Amino acid sequence: MKFTDDQIADIGEEIISVLKTVYDPEIPVDIYELGLIYDVQISDDADVKIIMTLTTPNCPVAETLPQEVKDKVAEVDHVKSVDLELTFEPSWNKDMMSEEAKFELGML
Repeated sequence: MKFTDDQIADIGEEIISVLKTVYDPEIPVDIYELGLIYDVQISDDADVKIIMTLTTPNCPVAETLPQEVKDKVAEVDHVKSVDLELTFEPSWNKDMMSEEAKFELGML
């Protein structure tokens, strides 16, 4: 089944809402506001590809966090499959955080 651009946009918004429920356990801010999600691509068939990073390659949740993201996104209505790519290029830095995240962490 092919989805319209509007349907894809709705699925995308739902995915972002779900991503905002996933937290880095060491930082009280969700991974979306932290800037750990580099890209979310959704095909016409609702196959989803997420490109994300972690705050450091040695992050204690390197094994579990990507799987949690994948599992939660897979539960979004109409999502057919989720391909998650973990990258450290470019490496994450605090400038990638949203203003909201910086405010939460007292950086503003």
